[in-house]
Amino acid sequence: SGWESVYRILAAKGYHVTALQYPMTSLEDDVAALNRAIDKQDGPTILVGHSYGGMIITEAGVSPKVTALVYVAAFEPDAGESLVTLVQTAPAAPENGILAPDDKGFVYYDEAKFHDGFAGDLPKDKTAFMYASQGAISVKCFTTPATHIAWKEKPSYAILTTDDKSINPVIQENMVKRSGAKVTRIKASHVVFISHPKEVAAVIETAAKR
Repeated sequence: SGWESVYRILAAKGYHVTALQYPMTSLEDDVAALNRAIDKQDGPTILVGHSYGGMIITEAGVSPKVTALVYVAAFEPDAGESLVTLVQTAPAAPENGILAPDDKGFVYYDEAKFHDGFAGDLPKDKTAFMYASQGAISVKCFTTPATHIAWKEKPSYAILTTDDKSINPVIQENMVKRSGAKVTRIKASHVVFISHPKEVAAVIETAAKR
């Protein structure tokens, strides 16, 4: 639902947009869900991934229907790298509130740090609801390494969030240097697609028109 504003901009221009809900039970499950969505697309497809979603589009992007990738404050793994591998390459911000897995093996964001650590450029009443409606993510999603690396085969674009407290901007910069993604830098929190939907939609459209 956080993608609604981006969806409205693109849909109004005639794009067939799917805002996918992932199970977040494992990387394999999430890639399978994205592949099902790709199968239902009616033409050349742009994959857009936010945060952990970058892991998913990197794997699924090898589909012949996919023509480009857009990483939105997202991880761009190389083969053998997991989300944990990448986050350990630079210090976490003090505001970062990702908690250790619970007794069921699922990860949540700390309520006390949710606003400043995840969505500091949004109003607190909105982030209070976002916290209450957050989806749990399995620790398997954090620890499973990437095996198929679509950005080595397909053009990629990256939106880097310079005020991000969830993914250190240093990590984002390092990932795009090796991937060769075309970069757009925005002074924004981790949820740039909510706080700057016009700019995010513009990058997606650029990828679609390449």
